[in-house]
Amino acid sequence: MTAHNELFPVIDPQQRRRLANAIRFLAIDAVEAAKSGHPGAPMGMADIAEVLWRTHLRHNPADPHWADRDRFVLSNGHGSMLIYALLHLSGYALPIDELKRFRQLHSKTPGHPEVGYTPGVETTTGPLGQGIANAVGMAFAEQLLAQEFNRPGHDIVDHYTYCFLGDGCLMEGISHEACSLAGTLKLNKLIAYYDDNGISIDGHVEHWFTDNTALRFQSYGWNVIGPIDGHDALAVERATAEARTSADKPTLIICQTTIGWGSPNKAGTHDVHGAALGAAEIEATRRALGWSYAPFEVPQDIYDAWSARERGARLQADWSTRFDAYAKAHPSLAAEYRRRMAGELPADWAQIVSRLYASARGVSAPTATRKASQIALETLVASIPGLFGGSADLTGSNLTAAKESRPWASVKPGEVANYFSYGVREFGMVAMMNGLALHGGFIPYGGTFLMFSDYARNGVRMSALMKQRVVHVFTHDSIGLGEDGPTHQPVEQAPSLRLIPNLDVWRPADVLETAVAWAHALERRDGPSALLLSRQNLPATVHGDGGEARIARGGYVLADCADPQVVLIGTGSEVELASRAQQQLAAAGVRARVVSMPCTSVFDRQDEAYRNTVLPLYVPRVAVEAAQPDFWRKYVGLSGGVVGLATFGESAPAGELYRHFGITAEHVAEVAQAVVRLHASRREADDGNVVRSTN
Repeated sequence: MTAHNELFPVIDPQQRRRLANAIRFLAIDAVEAAKSGHPGAPMGMADIAEVLWRTHLRHNPADPHWADRDRFVLSNGHGSMLIYALLHLSGYALPIDELKRFRQLHSKTPGHPEVGYTPGVETTTGPLGQGIANAVGMAFAEQLLAQEFNRPGHDIVDHYTYCFLGDGCLMEGISHEACSLAGTLKLNKLIAYYDDNGISIDGHVEHWFTDNTALRFQSYGWNVIGPIDGHDALAVERATAEARTSADKPTLIICQTTIGWGSPNKAGTHDVHGAALGAAEIEATRRALGWSYAPFEVPQDIYDAWSARERGARLQADWSTRFDAYAKAHPSLAAEYRRRMAGELPADWAQIVSRLYASARGVSAPTATRKASQIALETLVASIPGLFGGSADLTGSNLTAAKESRPWASVKPGEVANYFSYGVREFGMVAMMNGLALHGGFIPYGGTFLMFSDYARNGVRMSALMKQRVVHVFTHDSIGLGEDGPTHQPVEQAPSLRLIPNLDVWRPADVLETAVAWAHALERRDGPSALLLSRQNLPATVHGDGGEARIARGGYVLADCADPQVVLIGTGSEVELASRAQQQLAAAGVRARVVSMPCTSVFDRQDEAYRNTVLPLYVPRVAVEAAQPDFWRKYVGLSGGVVGLATFGESAPAGELYRHFGITAEHVAEVAQAVVRLHASRREADDGNVVRSTN
C-alpha cells in the first residue's frame, strides 16, 4: 500500500484549520439556506474529517466504485452536510449548486445521506447505530475477500473501513450487537471515530448516558485510543496512524469535541444540534473564525488543497497495475473477483436453476418450507461463490446451513468461510448483511424466526430503502409453530412486512414454490426479499409443465374450474386449505378457482391483463392466511371474505390451534358460500334495478 505521506504533504496548522473551516461554513450555509438541518456535528467533527480525508482515506472521486477504495460511513447521518462538504471539496461530482439545494426535492444532498443519490456515499444513514453496524459488515466483507483472493505478493483486497459515530449511535442497542461481533471477528481494518461532544437533542447526555465507553469497547476486544482532543489535528493524526498498526483488533478513537465549534454563542449547546444558527450567529461565527467569504464561497487555494482527484487517480492506477499482475498470475481468481464485485451471478446460472428446480420436483413427501429452503440451499451454496449465509443463533431451526456451508468459527487453513453464526443479534445481523451487500462481493442471507423480524425490522426496511440484494429468511411463520405460544407465533408480521416498499415477501406453499422464491431473490438486483417459511410439513402440489414460470409471477391459478363462482386465494401453508375447500365446495355444487399467491408484490407488478386472468373481475373472492386479515382486503374488497386471525395465538399443538381459530377448509368453504350468496343477491338486485329503469 502506498504510504500516505507520499500523497498528502504536511501543511501548517493554520492552513489545516482553514481547510476544516471550509467544511464548517459549507454546513452552516447549507443548513441556513434550507432552514433545517444539523450544523453542530459537521462543525464539531470538521478537524477530524480534514485529517482522515486528506491524510489517510484512499479513494478516487472520479470513480466512486473503485473496488479497493477505503469505505467511509457517517453513522451519525444527521450531520449529512459533513459528508456532502467533504465530497464536494475533494472533487466528487457534487457541484456547489447541489449543496445550495440541501434537503430539497430531488437534490443530491438529501436530509440524511442516501446511497445511490450522492456519488461517494457508501450507505444510507440516519437511523442511529445502523451506520456503524453497516461498517462492521463492510469490514467483515474486506476480511473475507482478502482471505479468499489475496495471494503471496498480490494483496488486491487491502482497504480500511472508517466510521464516524456519535452518542446516539452508542446509545442505540444495535451498536452493542455489531461492535461486540467486530471484536470477535478481529476486524483490524475497521477504525471508528467517536464524536464525544456530550450533547444530544434533549441537552447534556450526562443525565442519561454515563457509560464508560472506553471500557465497554475494550471488553468487546477493541483497541481504544483516547480520549484525545478532536480539534487537535496532530492528535487525530497520531491516533489514526496508531490505529492503522492494529494487527488483530478494530479501533475506537474517542475524540472529545465541542458541538458547533466556532459558534460564539451556541457552541457546546443542544441549540446547534438540529437547527440553523440564524443570520446573526452566522455573522458572529464568520468573525470569530476569520472567514471573510460570502455564503457558499470557497477560495481556490482551499479547493486546490482539498482536491483528491490527482492522488486518487494515482492510487487507483497503482492498484490497477497490481491487479493486472495478479490477473496474469491467477486468471481464474481475477475473473471470479471481477464477477463477484460486479454483482453478477455465475455464468452457468441457467444450469444452476435447472438443477434447483429438478431437486425441488424430486420431493413428493410432505415437507416444511424451511426444509424446502434448505433443499434449495444445497444446490445454491455449492454453486454460487459469494452466497454468504447465517442465522441469529437458530441455524438448526432456520435450516440456513447446507452441506457446503463453511462456518466462520470452524474453517480450516486454506478454506474460506461462507456462513456465520451471528448469535442472538437479529438487528445486528441484518444491518451487517446490509454492509456485506453494500461492500460488494457477497449476496448475504440470514435467518431468524418470523416473530423476531420485529427486532430486525428497521434493518430490513433499510435493505429495501437502499435497494440491496439481501435475502431475509424468516421461519416458523404462523400459529403452525404450535406449543411455543403467542410470544413466538407471528400474526401481524407477514402483512406488516408486505407494507415495506420494495421488499418482496415470499410465503411459499411447497418445495417448488420455495425454490422459485430463492431463484427470484438471487436474480433480483434492485431490492431485498423475505422468505416466510413454515415449521410444519406441507403437502407437495402437482404443478405440471411450466409451473416454475407461473409461480415466478407471484400469483397464479393453481386449480381451476369452468366459469368459477368464487376465487379462493391462499398463501403459504393455507394454500392446502384453499384446495381442500375447493373440493368441499364442488360437492356442494359451488364452482371455485384456487389461486396460490406466494408473493403479492411480484403479482402486483404483472400487467393488468395477466392479473385479471388470475383474479377475474366481478367474481367474488375469499382469501385465507393464518395472519391478521386486513391486508387481504386489497384483493377481496369489502364484500369478499378473509379467513385469518386478528388476535394473538395460544399455546397448543398446531392442528388444534388451526381448528380453534377457525382456519380450516370447512370454514373457508362456509365463508365462500356466504360470499357467493351475497354476490348473487346483489346481482339480482342490480338486475331488478335495470328492469325497473327500463320500464
